[in-house]
Amino acid sequence: MLLVGNGRLITRDPERPYVEDGAVVLDGPLVREVGVYPELKAKYPQARFVDARGGVIMPGLINVHTHIYSGLARGLSIDGFHPTNFFEVLDGQWWYIDRHLTLDGTRACAYATALECIRNGVTTLFDHHASFCEITGSLFAIQDVCREAGIRACLCYEVSERDGMAKCGEAIRENADFARWCRERDDDMIRAMFGGHALFTLSDLTFEAMVRANAGMTGFHIHVAEGMDDVYDSLRNYGCRPVNRLLYNGILGEKTLLGHCIHVSPAEMDLIRETGTMVVHNPESNMGNAVGCAPVLQMYQKGILIGLGTDAYTHDMLESLKVLLPMQRHHLAQPGVGWGEATGMLFDHNAKIAARYFKKPLGILAEGATADVIVMDYKPFTPFSGENVDGHMLFGMEGRCCRTTIINGRVVYQDREFTALDEERINAFCMEQARKLWGALNHRTY
Repeated sequence: MLLVGNGRLITRDPERPYVEDGAVVLDGPLVREVGVYPELKAKYPQARFVDARGGVIMPGLINVHTHIYSGLARGLSIDGFHPTNFFEVLDGQWWYIDRHLTLDGTRACAYATALECIRNGVTTLFDHHASFCEITGSLFAIQDVCREAGIRACLCYEVSERDGMAKCGEAIRENADFARWCRERDDDMIRAMFGGHALFTLSDLTFEAMVRANAGMTGFHIHVAEGMDDVYDSLRNYGCRPVNRLLYNGILGEKTLLGHCIHVSPAEMDLIRETGTMVVHNPESNMGNAVGCAPVLQMYQKGILIGLGTDAYTHDMLESLKVLLPMQRHHLAQPGVGWGEATGMLFDHNAKIAARYFKKPLGILAEGATADVIVMDYKPFTPFSGENVDGHMLFGMEGRCCRTTIINGRVVYQDREFTALDEERINAFCMEQARKLWGALNHRTY
């Protein structure tokens, strides 16, 4: 049993959202009790004590869209790569990288991602993987790393016709094999979705093959209308808009997650809402790729379950939150909008999205919820209370404030040290694989 106390407690539980001198008691993988620190300290004297040192105790953060395969790209410059549009970004950088990503490279990417997530207080991630150099076994390699690191993950593989139909078929099989394996194991730490890349890289025949291989095992995780390529391709070749194509091909539904949805029409939003389909917004990536600003507030107002991801631009969910709000205000030229929607996406909607895949409640500290707790080393110099915690999140706290991360009742990171991982060994392995990958991409030694 663990007792995490001696700090300000944010629960995200509407019944008791904030405790000034709070604590949470963890009994294995579940929260047993939340309350006032001195009272719980006296009630559970034998519990192992994790000292928050006056910081902020809060639920672990959830990232509902990232890309592990970009894990070795930090600092990378590809010779001769000077993109002028989004397609060139995809073809000249990300597709080029994943065409050279081996299984060992995938493992290194997974280690880099998992460690960075844990350092930033992210305890659950939804990944969308691609490694067209070596497809078969890639999702299993990632889950091995996630299990070793102790992080919770929902994984899928990015089906695409961009490298030919043989690779496309292999990607479909990887999704199906992994989804079947996850269904049989029924492990609440590792779940599966069925991935698909942008619609302009997928024909209706491939959608048919994906639906047939999935056989209702899980939902789909797919990029939609991130760039105008999807819109042009759907209208030109299929006579309808992208979300309509997904509807006609049986992709939409309560277990399906659509990434980006920047260039969707109001009618498409209605289809998303009526089918109960989920959406994930990735603000920094969208700005970096110059693809536009998603109609987040409009989707929110329509009742669409829209969450917040990073698209691997960062592993800091609070950084993503900080960009989301001003991006929407700047786009709409309205400085007073978006506060409740932005914080609601990260702290409420992401938990609801996760609840469609994981059995135990996430994103909340209450009796019976999952024992995912982070301690943020944040000492405010202005008043801090239950009424203004989101203001401190937006304008003060950062992911790197995280000093301790507990996932499923297991302390994986304490006082900024990993408790069961050999960080030096992992870093050396990642560096070795990065040098190999960069060398293959630029035809020189690093």
